[in-house]
Amino acid sequence: MIRDAETGHAILFIEVKDTKSGKNRVHFDLRPRAGTRDDEIERVRGLGATEVGDHRGQYGPGTGWVVFADPEGNEFCILRSEAEAAAS
Repeated sequence: MIRDAETGHAILFIEVKDTKSGKNRVHFDLRPRAGTRDDEIERVRGLGATEVGDHRGQYGPGTGWVVFADPEGNEFCILRSEAEAAAS
């Protein structure tokens, strides 16, 4: 994990055994620092992201994530904020 000491932003790299299904890419799971997951979902939609899959509630009320693709097709997920996860 790489963590910025000033901002608290972190990037965690995880190796997966899945076979490559297309071009090499990085997949980000993004967690809002302020506001809620659903607020962030609406924000990225407004910026032009396309929803690929909605997995909210998959593991019970308030859980899950939403998968988006940017205009170039790179996928990323929006997770619950740390405050939302701690409250459940």
